[in-house]
Amino acid sequence: MQHRTRFASVGVILACALFGGCASIPGDELTTGSIPPADARPSDEGLAMGRKHYRRGDYGLAERYFRKAVEANPKSAPAWLGLAASYDRLKRFDLASRAYEQTIKLQGRTPQVLNNLGYHYMLRGNTKLARKLLEEADRRDPGNKYIEGNLALLATWSTGERPPGLQDEIIHGRHGSRNPADDI
Repeated sequence: MQHRTRFASVGVILACALFGGCASIPGDELTTGSIPPADARPSDEGLAMGRKHYRRGDYGLAERYFRKAVEANPKSAPAWLGLAASYDRLKRFDLASRAYEQTIKLQGRTPQVLNNLGYHYMLRGNTKLARKLLEEADRRDPGNKYIEGNLALLATWSTGERPPGLQDEIIHGRHGSRNPADDI
């Protein structure tokens, strides 16, 4: 008798395992049905590779990967910010402006976005707007060394002199960049 019960139990378990996918539990679609299969989700590879190449100073490759990332996931603010910073480095200011607009739509006017946008306008020669944006970034994140570095850089921008007493790591960011897209 005991042997039959075990055999029946094993049979029920096997039947559930084999045919369990046909039945659904109410509410189950909310937890598993809403997650797309792995091949349908945007990959973070473009974003990771974009960051890697940007930090190395390979702005053309960074642009390519950040563009791939925004094509895969148009709602990725970090990918748009990286694309904008790459365009800045490639002196494609028209495209950078569009990418910053997308970033602001998705992420808002964060200190990081304002800092990068201030640097963008500094590169374009609009020091008045650059100052306004950098000061807004500084008010939102006082003491941020990258924002302070860009404000100091702006103070000497027209003369081309090095800001007095400013350390290289602050001027150039953590990875050789005055436009700290490292946190993208």
